[in-house]
Amino acid sequence: MPEQEKYFNDLVKKYSEPLYWHVRAMVGSHEDTDDLLQEIFIKVWNAMPRFRGDSDVFTWLWRIATNETLSHLRKARVRAALSFVRIDTEAERISDPDPYFDGNEALRALRKAIASLPDKQRLVFTMRYYEDLSYEQISEITGTSVGALKASYHIAYEKIKQHLTE
Repeated sequence: MPEQEKYFNDLVKKYSEPLYWHVRAMVGSHEDTDDLLQEIFIKVWNAMPRFRGDSDVFTWLWRIATNETLSHLRKARVRAALSFVRIDTEAERISDPDPYFDGNEALRALRKAIASLPDKQRLVFTMRYYEDLSYEQISEITGTSVGALKASYHIAYEKIKQHLTE
């Protein structure tokens, strides 16, 4: 087996599940997440020859996954606008229970509050709160300053808190 193929297979084995949950937190749907994971790993495969190791593999993978996910969300928003579907309807779909999620009402309310956030705030919140990434790691992944990330997280936190108290 060629070295690149072995390395790629090792990446897939090691990072498939954490990447799944990273993407799933943003898009909500199992089917969309699976489709995106395939696209992400295709991008990873194609980009491997250009990866110089300037950043950590984790950071590199999360940056690819994050960019693909944000691109998917932008396209979904355009499709929703063209079909006159309200954005809050999309947030409702994302936060509704599915066959792969068996949470209680409070958890559904939290998911709904997170789903109602703008994409970048949702991204920062999930990376910090659920994935427990440092602001420095998130900064490397998103290309956003640590100060802006802290502000974004705080705003997201306040919006979620307000959503849950309503």
